[in-house]
Amino acid sequence: MLVLTRKSGESINIGDDITITIVEIKGNSVRLGIKAPASLKIYRKELYEKIKQENLLSSNLFMDEFKKINKVLRSK
Repeated sequence: MLVLTRKSGESINIGDDITITIVEIKGNSVRLGIKAPASLKIYRKELYEKIKQENLLSSNLFMDEFKKINKVLRSK
């Protein structure tokens, strides 16, 4: 993991298209500004993990339903 020290108003670049700027530091909180292409989806980690879990659950349900349908079709 790369660890950087930045002050309020300073930025870092990731590649040519992404800039992360420290907007404000207040106590234990840091406000970040992220400039990135609109096509790039940016999520907080806890939300991203929830989306991944929901997608996994959805795909498992789909596979279960597919197996049931397949079983019914094979029995005919």
